[in-house]
Amino acid sequence: MKISLCNEVIAQYDFARQCDFAARLGYDGIELAPYTISDDPTTLTASERARLRKAASDSGIAITSLHYLMRAPAGLSITSGDDSLRRRTVDVMRGLCAFAADLGATVLVHGSPDQRKLEKGSEAEGRKRGIACFAAVADAAAAAGVVYCIEPLSTHQTAFINTVAEAAAIVGEIGSPAVRTMIDCSAAALTETQAVPDLVRRWVPAGLIGHVHLNDPNRRGPGEGSLAFAPILSALRAQDYRGNAAIEPFVYEPDGPACAARGIGYIRGILAGIAAV
Repeated sequence: MKISLCNEVIAQYDFARQCDFAARLGYDGIELAPYTISDDPTTLTASERARLRKAASDSGIAITSLHYLMRAPAGLSITSGDDSLRRRTVDVMRGLCAFAADLGATVLVHGSPDQRKLEKGSEAEGRKRGIACFAAVADAAAAAGVVYCIEPLSTHQTAFINTVAEAAAIVGEIGSPAVRTMIDCSAAALTETQAVPDLVRRWVPAGLIGHVHLNDPNRRGPGEGSLAFAPILSALRAQDYRGNAAIEPFVYEPDGPACAARGIGYIRGILAGIAAV
């Protein structure tokens, strides 16, 4: 299992310095939020993409994954009743698959709660539209050699896809190995009826978990709240999970760099203890 840092945590640095800082802390990679790079990441040229990939490789790490996919360009939605807007959104989703592949990333995480809101009075139609958008990106993900993950989020963030089981049902309906789901520890601890380690034991063997976000229900990094991560990491190790995991806090105190350092130290310490047993 590789541990990445979500790059918006240290957004005050330019991308090359983000990579260098993460590598020095002991991260294996960077999980890129495309909006931190461009107002429309899909329009970046081949040379600009190559520079981003080189910045990571020069630091000795990789761009492992992408998240915050729908934040740029502005105004996207997978659930809107506006057909032209959804077509534009799908075009961006498909373009991000190619973008990820150009960066060397293997996973995209589709969370973006503001871009999957359900319109009051037409919730069922909105869900159908959202599922159709996920299905429409499957072939682009497969062609790019990446995995597009549908992220369950807490009920505090969205009414559309709150549990791994809901996401897994959509993945099953789409029927493509290029579309999977993932576990966000913060959202899962807030919304799921099962504990996070039990979710790991249930869903990782099914081959449906393409990614993991390590964060606390209080929106801080791992180790900064009440969620116990040793059982989660032990369950991932026991299930031979070999994918990526990313440290993804949303509250940065005293600041982003300090949170990045604390998070990787905490997780590496647990993993070292597990390996020693």
